[in-house]
Amino acid sequence: MLPYKRSQRVGDLLREEIADIVIHRLKDPRIGFVTITGVDVTDDIKISKIYVSILRDEDKKTTLEILNSAKSFIRSELSKRLRMKSIPSIEFILDASIEYGNKIDKLLKKIEGEGESTS
Repeated sequence: MLPYKRSQRVGDLLREEIADIVIHRLKDPRIGFVTITGVDVTDDIKISKIYVSILRDEDKKTTLEILNSAKSFIRSELSKRLRMKSIPSIEFILDASIEYGNKIDKLLKKIEGEGESTS
């Protein structure tokens, strides 16, 4: 038996291929620095949520709009690259986990600094 489900394997494959498509095939100069951080695929492999991290705050809204408008192009590229019966629908979602991690890191440093000043 395989160590994890088919939807997870498809998600990993989609993450790699979509990252390559966004970097090399999507030729929109308005796209900021984008990182595909993860992909969640439903168990029936019909819907996929692609989580993206965008470096600059000013570019987040426009880059997300560009990616969502390029969904059909990305799906057509995926159908050429992958040997699957059907390619899942794509939805791009802004990944807030990096920002959340930075916020937690700042709070921990602040607490650490307060602990040192009272000692």
